[in-house]
Amino acid sequence: MKIYTRTGDSGHTALLGGKRVLKSDIRIEAYGDVDELNSTLGLAIALDPDEFIRDLLEGIQADLFSIGANLATPDPVKMRKALEKAEINDEAILKLEKAIDETEEQAEPLKGFILPGGSPKAAQFHVARTICRRAERNVVRLANQEDVPEIILRYLNRLSDLLFSLARITNKNAGIEDITW
Repeated sequence: MKIYTRTGDSGHTALLGGKRVLKSDIRIEAYGDVDELNSTLGLAIALDPDEFIRDLLEGIQADLFSIGANLATPDPVKMRKALEKAEINDEAILKLEKAIDETEEQAEPLKGFILPGGSPKAAQFHVARTICRRAERNVVRLANQEDVPEIILRYLNRLSDLLFSLARITNKNAGIEDITW
């Protein structure tokens, strides 16, 4: 099987279910941002220390694939069978909240806004956080036009908080102080 199909050469792409839309469609923007976030987390996983919370991050990457599949499906009833593997539920939100609570317990209390940076891994978490916020904004735009499962918005909102907490604790573990603005 070849990686290229030539079907997107005209600026169109297919959604799950076969509907073709422009590559500039808000639905494509939304799941494209989620895909970019997933790749950014892959880089964060690869950076030293490479074992730091690997299981948590790889679970989040799987969740982001599920979110992307849901966003790429304008008719979830028609594609119910295809989406069985892509379910996001309240348990996923609770895992994020638990991870936030655990990292915040280890961090110093916030005393102001934190400038993004520090160690390479912490800086990558900050980049991922900003991409997550962009994805969230585009999912909100999509939700204003079409049905989007509300849990996706909750997940992305919570994930951006977790990524901020991970940046802070990564710097702390590396012996690097966060710089406040």
